[in-house]
Amino acid sequence: AQHWLPVDQYIGGIEHAILHLLYSRFWTKVMRDLGLVTLDEPFARLLTQGMVLNHIWFRKTGAGRIQYFNPADVDAVTDAKGAIVGGVAKSDGQPVESGGLGTMSKSKNNGVDPQALIEKYGADTARFFMMFTSPPEQTLEWSDAGVDGAARFLRRVYAFAVRHDAEVRPARVPGTSLAGLPPALAATRREVHATLGQASYDLERHQFNTVASAAMKILNALERAPTDGHAAQRAEVLTEGFGILLRVLHPITPHLAWWLWRETGLGDDIEQAGWPQPDPAALVRDEIELVVQVNGKLRGSLRVAAGADLAAIEAAALADEGVQRHTAGATPKKVIVVPGKLVNIVV
Repeated sequence: AQHWLPVDQYIGGIEHAILHLLYSRFWTKVMRDLGLVTLDEPFARLLTQGMVLNHIWFRKTGAGRIQYFNPADVDAVTDAKGAIVGGVAKSDGQPVESGGLGTMSKSKNNGVDPQALIEKYGADTARFFMMFTSPPEQTLEWSDAGVDGAARFLRRVYAFAVRHDAEVRPARVPGTSLAGLPPALAATRREVHATLGQASYDLERHQFNTVASAAMKILNALERAPTDGHAAQRAEVLTEGFGILLRVLHPITPHLAWWLWRETGLGDDIEQAGWPQPDPAALVRDEIELVVQVNGKLRGSLRVAAGADLAAIEAAALADEGVQRHTAGATPKKVIVVPGKLVNIVV
């Protein structure tokens, strides 16, 4: 008890709160009062996960009993707006009634067999879908279309790995620095590291759905990376970014991440690599973009040096062609600069 307790993390459904959680806490306090243990609580943290919902299909039999049908064995009938109005059993072609959405359970026969998903998509796809679709403490409505979306994303990750191995890996030059990157590559690296920072924060809060979303954003950033020139620096940025992507994915899709880590030459074992940390240098901006308004109406945007003072920003805004077109040469009464956000010119 002294070695194992308190348990770092308790995870359980809301229906367990009056059984597992209540009894374990009660008996811990009993044993504390008896001097058998020294702790007050058996668990350091609690996560009450939401339930998984699926459609309920049934048919009333002649004997007054109810026969439940698994959603996989029913063809749903929908109206013009796509709402489910009934269903037909695949086994006999006869109608069945819809009981709406309900918690997956053996009694209602509305569960999804994980083995069937694993055989069709692989375990990683099932894991990614379940984590991405909903925050862990909220209810999740099952959707086969959502599983297809998760599979498409992981195929994109795999395709990027193939391109990386064929194009990026050979272009790497040992010792290439990530300092002084061209603006477009610096923007790619900044987006990757900023997204990583958010993912790290969300992981600590057990918001696994936004960690999965962060992986999608990182892949989007890597796919948008410029392809013209600066081959060695581009290779370094993409390799670093892909390594971050795989480590963010690893808790969600461990098999794919582990295998791609080895196949793309990033290392022998991703489990020994550790969680990545955002590079503060990557988050520094050389330029910032400001919204430009004339009399409070949006008239464009303006890029200025990150360290530009208010006078320089005001001068750049007044010299902008779009501003001059909307002010028609009138002398501004006032120029309002909100640092890092906007410039409003009042005429």
